[in-house]
Amino acid sequence: MAERAYIVTKGVVLRETETKETDKILTLLTADRGKISVIARGARRKGCKFAACAQQLAYSEWTLYQKGDWDYANAGATVELINGLRTDLEALALGCYFAELTEAVTAAEVPAGALLSHLLNGLYALSALHKPPALVKPAFEIKLLCLAGYEPLADSCAYCGRPDPEQPLLDVVQGVLRCRSCGVKESALSMPLCPDSLAALRHIVYGDPKRLYSFRLTGPALERLSAAAEAFAAAQLERGFRTLDFYKSLQPPEMPSK
Repeated sequence: MAERAYIVTKGVVLRETETKETDKILTLLTADRGKISVIARGARRKGCKFAACAQQLAYSEWTLYQKGDWDYANAGATVELINGLRTDLEALALGCYFAELTEAVTAAEVPAGALLSHLLNGLYALSALHKPPALVKPAFEIKLLCLAGYEPLADSCAYCGRPDPEQPLLDVVQGVLRCRSCGVKESALSMPLCPDSLAALRHIVYGDPKRLYSFRLTGPALERLSAAAEAFAAAQLERGFRTLDFYKSLQPPEMPSK
């Protein structure tokens, strides 16, 4: 009988699905293999040696073996449980949205080192750096789409070429910047920006990834950036996200303006 071959890889649990009485099917994001599905037998059983590793958003080192078309978990050791999220419902909900959004742009069995690093950095910004979720969210969304091949053209108006578009808008379908008076007939859905939100957008798209969350933005400017980022993700991926709906349900209702 041939000796069983084992594979060692590190990954974040994007999704966990309960199956049978005590098992889970885990969707992992790994650097070397991209998105993979792993059967974790007994992961729901009390005392399971890799129960902690099988939690959503946990970053762990897994020892796997293949049987047929499936990967099976043989052992797991946590690298980072992202515990800072698990005591803050809003941050945890946003982290789960990050995981669902990342899963949507990640291919199976295609190396995804940049996407994994981006996800871990986003979770770290929420859990350890305690960056405001309202700031982390649009930066994560836009940069993730850039890494996945949906980078918007934000250096100038796509129609007249002005580097400082007049009353700037982001066309979230075409993925281009425009002046309010340019490309009106061609534009399907555009979100308004302002000088500060445009500067933040350019920082996210073109700036140093290591300083992704280092900008400051508040008030209406942050609201415009957030609305544009969310609409851009929805338009490019042509879908909604249940985890985003839950995250938004936790936000306080907007106060009517006086």
